This record gives sequence, structure tokens and C-alpha cells, in this order.
Amino acid sequence: MVHLLLGVIYLAFISLGLPDSLLGSAWPSMYGPFGVPVSFAGIISMIIAVGTIVSSLNSDRLTARFGPGRVTACSVALTALALFGFSLSSEFWMLCLWAVPYGLGAGSVDAALNNYVALHYASRHMSWLHCMWGVGTLVGPNLISCALSGGQGWQAGYRYISLLQVALTAVLVFSLPLWKRQPSAAGGEAESAYEALGLRQAARIPGAKSAVLGFFCYCALEQTAGLWAGSYLVLHGGLSAERAAALAALFYIGITAGRAVSGFVSGPLGDVRMIRLGQGIILAGVAALLLPSSFAMQAGLVLVGLGCAPIYPSIIHATPARFGAARSQALIGLEMAGAYVGTCLMPPLFGALSERLSISLMPLYLLALLAVMFLANERANRAGTWIKTGGELRTFLITPLSVSPP
Repeated sequence: MVHLLLGVIYLAFISLGLPDSLLGSAWPSMYGPFGVPVSFAGIISMIIAVGTIVSSLNSDRLTARFGPGRVTACSVALTALALFGFSLSSEFWMLCLWAVPYGLGAGSVDAALNNYVALHYASRHMSWLHCMWGVGTLVGPNLISCALSGGQGWQAGYRYISLLQVALTAVLVFSLPLWKRQPSAAGGEAESAYEALGLRQAARIPGAKSAVLGFFCYCALEQTAGLWAGSYLVLHGGLSAERAAALAALFYIGITAGRAVSGFVSGPLGDVRMIRLGQGIILAGVAALLLPSSFAMQAGLVLVGLGCAPIYPSIIHATPARFGAARSQALIGLEMAGAYVGTCLMPPLFGALSERLSISLMPLYLLALLAVMFLANERANRAGTWIKTGGELRTFLITPLSVSPP
């Protein structure tokens, strides 16, 4: 039963990635018929992000009341409804309307699933599950491409994804009994000791603000590198737009491949060491981006992607150990909200800086985010020094964070 539920969770992580890359791939075919500028994609993205932040901040209360299984099933159903609504939209305001349930569904399921895996499964699964999210982000644009090349329009692509989400919702509903049978693992605390915390209560926990800041910086760094890699290669590296578009994918290949590999080493090393290792690899990648060589820049993108790979899953998996299993849902919700804020604000900020100054500043911008991320994570580590495991207190920094359930 444990392995059956784990399979369901792997499917759920693929479903999380499916809609995340749809708007970017479909928008070139959407904005013309809607009669809006290409920049209006930012309005839809912002509405989705606000909904995601709101639901992330409330995920602990929802999970405490309904349980992670029901929250996941309802959130995926809400996302399926929103995607189907997108496919039926004939006016831009309709897209904005459907973007609300889109964001609300995405935030709560992200926080609930990440917390559940952090509590009940070994760190290798967290890495592999986020690798499955990457698979989902690759499948979504391909379905849009198939719909467009088949003459069905972008609407058909959204309908395909919504139907896949409906099918997953059915699987999640039938799997609800399995969620109740899963034993608690991380931190040795039972789920009955769960604390539903408000935003202010969660923020006052020692180390919480540092953890959120670290996650904010990580997601800001990842999104900035992914969004501006192609432009950096063209405007600073002197490559053609076509070649730069292909090479920019190296960053995402580095993340996906890195998460597949990190699953094999995260158990022995532990979450703290994995985070530090990832930061060190990012530093090497940033240094390569500064070199006046197109090959070095390409290698730098791969290294930055590889460095990013273990950080997201390791920060999430470390949360129960840092702050206790009873508080982890509230803290992960807070971390996810910080992540979405970083994703929304920092890439556009770099865009404004590059327009006023130079896009060649991208490595220095990434370096600044990396430095703050390192300091914030180290401070969060020191604040969460003690965790309870098997009835004994152990020092958080000395031993690996990874608990080794299935």
C-alpha cells in the first residue's frame, strides 16, 4: 500500500508540472486572437501567482482540517476546471477570471504534497519527485505543439491537459484511504500533534524568516537564470537567437538530470550538505558565465542548473527536521509563498536593470542572490538546531537531515 500511494504521488507531481509551462508555450498563439499586447501574459501570470501565494499561506489550515489527500484531490480538480475554462475563453477577461482558481489550486497542492513527502519519505524521493515535475513541464508544451500542428488550436491543448487532470483527480479520490494508513516518519512526531498556525505565528518561529528568505532567493535565482539565459547568450555572448534558444534549454536539462542523480546521493549526504553542494556548483557556474567564451557560458548554464537541482527538494525535505513535523505544513506553506513572490518580483527586476545598464550583469545578479541564499540557509540551520527523533534529541547540524523511511 505504501508503494501504491508513492506511485500516486509521483503521478501527482507530474500533474503539477503539466500546467506550469502551458501559458508560455501557448501565448504566442493566444494574444493575437484576444486582441491584447504580448505583454498581457504578465497580467495572467500575476493573477495566478497571487492565487498561489494566498492558497500556500492557507495550506496548513486546509490540511489540518481535511488532510493532505483531500486537499490534493480538490486542488487538482480545481486546476482541471481552470484549464478547461481557459479552453472555453473567448475574451481576455475570461482568462483573468479562470486564472484565479488556477492559482488557488496550484498553491495548496504544492505545499500539501511537499510537506507530506518531507514527513513520510526519504530525501531521495523528494529529488525524484521534483524530477517528475520537470517531466510534466516538458510534456505540457509538447501537447500544445501537437494541438497547434494538428490545426486544433491552443484551446485543444488546454483541454487535453484538463482531461489528464480530471483523470488524476479520479485516481486521487480512489486513493484517499491510502493516505490515512501512512505512518509518520520524519521527526518522530505523529500527525495528531499537528499545529495549525497563522501567518504571524509561523513567521515568529526561530529561523522561519531566514528559511523563507533562502527559498525566496533560490526561486528568484532559478527563474532569473531560466528566463534570461537566452537573452544573455545573444546580447552578451554574441550567439544567434536560434542557437541561443536551443542552448538555453541546457539550464533546464541540468536541473532535471541533476534531480535524477541527486536522489541517489541525498540519503548519505543529508539535506544540509546537499544544499551546500548545490550552492557550490552554482558558484562555479556563475564563474563560468563571467568568462569571455561561448563554450564557458554554455557550461556555466549547465552547472547553474545542476547546482539548482538539489536545493529546492532539500530545503523542503529539511523543513520538518528544522522546525518539527507538527509545524512543517505551516512553514512549507510560508516557504512556498516566499518562493512565488521571488519568482514574480526578481526576474522582472533584473529585466529592468538590464535595460537601464547591461544584461552582462546577469552573473553578478545571480551571485548576489546566491550569497543571500547561503547566509539565510546557514542562519536557518543554526536556528533549528534541535529536532526530536526516536525519543532522543540530536543536533541538526551534525547529523544528516534525511530520515530513511521507504
